[in-house]
Amino acid sequence: MPDYETLKLAWWAIIGVLLIGFAVLDGFDIGAAMLLPFIGRDDTERRLVINAVGPTWEGNQVWLVTAAAALFAAWPLVYAAAFSVLYGALMVVLFGLFLRPVGFDYRSKLPDPRWRNGWDWALCAGSAVPALLFGIVFGNLFLGLPFAFDAEMRVRYDGGFFDLLNPFSLYCGLVSVAMLVNHGAVFLAGKTRGELQMRAGFIALWSGFATAALFASGAAWVAQLSGWHLAEIGALGGALSPLSKTVTSAPDWFGNFRAQPMLAALPTAGVALPLIASLVAVKGWPRVGLIASGAGVAAIILTAAAALFPFVLPSSLDAASSLTLWDATSSQKTLAIMLGLVALFLPIILAYTRWVYRVMRGPVTAERLDTDTHSY
Repeated sequence: MPDYETLKLAWWAIIGVLLIGFAVLDGFDIGAAMLLPFIGRDDTERRLVINAVGPTWEGNQVWLVTAAAALFAAWPLVYAAAFSVLYGALMVVLFGLFLRPVGFDYRSKLPDPRWRNGWDWALCAGSAVPALLFGIVFGNLFLGLPFAFDAEMRVRYDGGFFDLLNPFSLYCGLVSVAMLVNHGAVFLAGKTRGELQMRAGFIALWSGFATAALFASGAAWVAQLSGWHLAEIGALGGALSPLSKTVTSAPDWFGNFRAQPMLAALPTAGVALPLIASLVAVKGWPRVGLIASGAGVAAIILTAAAALFPFVLPSSLDAASSLTLWDATSSQKTLAIMLGLVALFLPIILAYTRWVYRVMRGPVTAERLDTDTHSY
């Protein structure tokens, strides 16, 4: 059995991979759905957008469900504290996501333009609201969430949903929306043809510049925020209580980047890759563009993770209650058993995902819609 410290690091990486997998794979269909009422000028063009993501969007959302399950099993204290403090935000995200399956399935059931237009806007809202709130949640991690543990490790929290809507977190929400719009537009530039493809390329170009500018400006804003520093903690290979550590204030969240200068490659990639993806997509290399935009999404998330490390859920009420990857985990045996399951099933899932995308490759055309009885 691997040692406890290694298992803790491994599960930090695994949960990160699951969240990045969701953002990259489900991100382009979220972005495409956000663009749906704007990029499609008539019913046929909107059906093309929907059918571009139709075969894979349900499978992509499984990454979010898996990440939530892994969070519950590997980091139970993070799950308990986060779902207490963020309950309102998570319910809004869920209700937004509820609009996606019914929107995809019910939109084409009736030919009435008002019916279809209503579901188009429902799909747009059901994608834009989660995209915005995911960014808001990430932004609040840098400010700290209002929770604390008492001596019996019972969590208490102050504030509500609207307390999460501060200027910095709303800005992070805009970064998230711009990032996923860019990812979705790059995807549509490769999956569609004609005027729809040209509009997707135009949106990809400008959203790429917006993503890069917003992300760079956000990094400058983070430099003005005070952070936390893990000053003292017990043996990393042992079972630790969250209240047994010492956390001190830091001038900013960039301590890890100063200690490891190579980490600067992450924010650099977060700025450069959306621009590269947009330019490449416009030039007619959609596959390269999609890889670049997906890598850009991963780089932006990894930049935040590297800045916060080893903190997972910082607390604004009590610094010592902040949860880290060292003291918020399940037992060594639980992590080891779960790691074995991941080693067994993750390659199967990745192989299946690759096969699905290979089968569903190629552009979506109006002629294909007319001949395919399974199209939306």
